[in-house]
Amino acid sequence: MAKVAFIGLGVMGFPMAGHLAAKGNAVRVFNRNIAKAEAWVAKHGHALAKTPREACRGAEVAFCCVGDDPDVRAVVTGSDGMLAGLAAGAVIVDHTTASADLARAMAKECAGLGVGFIDAPVSGGQAGAENGALSVMCGGEASHYAKAEPIIAAYAKMSRLMGPSGAGQLTKMVNQLCIAGLVQGLAEAMNFGQRAGLEMNAVIDVISKGAAQSWQMENRGRTMCQGKFDFGFAVDWMRKDLRICLDEARRSGARTPIAALVDQFYAEVQAQGHGRWDTSSLMTLLK
Repeated sequence: MAKVAFIGLGVMGFPMAGHLAAKGNAVRVFNRNIAKAEAWVAKHGHALAKTPREACRGAEVAFCCVGDDPDVRAVVTGSDGMLAGLAAGAVIVDHTTASADLARAMAKECAGLGVGFIDAPVSGGQAGAENGALSVMCGGEASHYAKAEPIIAAYAKMSRLMGPSGAGQLTKMVNQLCIAGLVQGLAEAMNFGQRAGLEMNAVIDVISKGAAQSWQMENRGRTMCQGKFDFGFAVDWMRKDLRICLDEARRSGARTPIAALVDQFYAEVQAQGHGRWDTSSLMTLLK
């Protein structure tokens, strides 16, 4: 349906790019660790590029899903970056969770070359990426979003333009602030129930049908009680996201005491050597 590029084939990018291929798009991929790119091509076919510039040559829409602000800058604006390969009229869709300031800066730099830029962080985790059921929150110009949205639909159950550049990242910050407090509350509740001698599977069955229901309870409540954390959304990445949230809160004057406290709890998990554990590992601090 379209010529697209996908930069960054991690736990999210790998299946997202796969959905683009499954929908009939011509996909060219790049990953810093070439073995992952080779594995993706072996599974899905299509083309492998040696640089972001090569991946983006001729692409109508180019996606990236990398780690943090410096990674986005490197893959977009480097000498062999995405902008070096894209022609005027193309659109970059950045699925990285990064700062709103970076999104605005990238949009301005891209605009100078006639390229659109959409900041489009996602929510739904690895399972959402694999099942094509992500929520995508976007910032940028409406015309650029209109070009990208039908392609984003390959892996999204919900995609929406939230406002100008940076609005997607700000919406993702709201999402992460909600999750931070929710996971801590869930950890305390599960620990309380266990210490009270309740059968926690039954507890979760009952309360997940009422006002306490949440995605975290449905997907993490039982594994928390079982002490299983070697999967999911890593503490290291959550701390990166909370850093971005707390920096933005300081700039805007928003009060975020719970998020600041939970960030400290995650720092304790990291200090114990478990930065790659799922965020639900907050439970371990209560044992």
